[in-house]
Amino acid sequence: MSKHADQSSLKNTSDTSLGRRKFLKTAAATSAFMIVPRHVLGGPAYVAPSDKINIAAVGASGKGTTDIRSVAHENIYAICDIDDTKIASTLAEEFAAPFREKVKIYRDYREMLDNEPEIDAVLVSIPDHMHAPVATHAMGLGKHLYVQKPLCHTVAEARLLAERARATNVVTQMGNQGHADEGARVINEWVASGVLGEVLEIHCWTNRPVWPQGIARPEGSMPVPPSMDWDLWLGAAPQRPYMDRVYHPFNWRGWVDFGTGVVGDMGAHIIDHPYWALDLDLPTRVSASSTRWGREFETFPIASKIHFEFPANAKRAAVKMTWYDGGLLPQRPELLENGRQLGDNDGGVLIVGSKNTLMHGVYGRNPVLIPETRQLATTPPPKTLARSPGIYQEWIDAIKDRSKFTTSGFDYSARLTETMLLGNIAVRRAVDHMVLDYDGRNMRFTNDDIANTLLDKPYRPGFGLG
Repeated sequence: MSKHADQSSLKNTSDTSLGRRKFLKTAAATSAFMIVPRHVLGGPAYVAPSDKINIAAVGASGKGTTDIRSVAHENIYAICDIDDTKIASTLAEEFAAPFREKVKIYRDYREMLDNEPEIDAVLVSIPDHMHAPVATHAMGLGKHLYVQKPLCHTVAEARLLAERARATNVVTQMGNQGHADEGARVINEWVASGVLGEVLEIHCWTNRPVWPQGIARPEGSMPVPPSMDWDLWLGAAPQRPYMDRVYHPFNWRGWVDFGTGVVGDMGAHIIDHPYWALDLDLPTRVSASSTRWGREFETFPIASKIHFEFPANAKRAAVKMTWYDGGLLPQRPELLENGRQLGDNDGGVLIVGSKNTLMHGVYGRNPVLIPETRQLATTPPPKTLARSPGIYQEWIDAIKDRSKFTTSGFDYSARLTETMLLGNIAVRRAVDHMVLDYDGRNMRFTNDDIANTLLDKPYRPGFGLG
């Protein structure tokens, strides 16, 4: 099954649809525009009201369900998932019966995007290895994009997605929701106020992984459920047999062919805040240590420690950042009162300055100077940054009004993702005790040819970056 059961409801590329697409592309090139009522453009009577956009979702379970729910005040026009049971569950739980029948259903994102010109924007909420193939296909058709974190699977993909977003002038956003929260802005304002003094080091940690890592590929195979298209789930990745609950629907994060490990999963919620506040950009040196990888580098290590070095810029000195996962933690600072938790249950950040240290939790939660007596004695900085309506609404608003913007668009989130993925390469090269020197301008390591081969990957035919 690739299309909705009601085939007659599928749109064709009529003169009206072509005219609408031409209009939207022209409007997107201007500095500001509002979505025009579809009745003006001759659109079908049952689609969204004039002030709503048509959104397609690629990925219908897990975070995909959350993403769909978060933009359901617009028009969910189509849903694509390789597993029919996931689509059925989402439709039953998220849509009232009268609207359920109007949603177009697909298994193959390529068919959906190519056959549905009325789609304005696309949610991408699937395993990391397929983010870039779906995103590039959608951008090629002028669709606005909301892509779950991490933005992509390789460093080369991060570069391409940022370049393609600029070239196509679509509105983009990465799904690191904490970036839009109040804590993210408070962290920026504390750093900008100068109360920390000169920041020279950062420590970031997480309690992940909560999925299997450091394991080898299981032997054998299992029958693919009839509700699932396993070949489409593999997508760009090399062929391998289906194994129930080994990869799909959740444990894929620990497998190198599909996920980006812990730093890929949680870095966008943790590294994001000091990265943004200190304008860190790309590191010039990366190194790491870790426990053992899964056999033949099939899965990421159970625990790792990554060191990033960022050069000075006009606003700050050089900064060193250390990442800890798998139960590893930074040394407990003496400034932290006895009994006070280091960060929160999911992890945290220490931004260490020459005058003061700022600590916060995952997603930028609860930023506070330590010790607490220093927080109580210090006047909070003024609110100099505009507050966000939320990570999803930023995206919706910017699509409807191009004078508005997203704060985690691909121009920013591609650099953050590239930095995180450079950490994974350093962990891979830790087996040879490599300290990697990185030339960000040219996207290459200057001292390790093996590391350079890890910046990109091959794609199975039909799932490349169109």
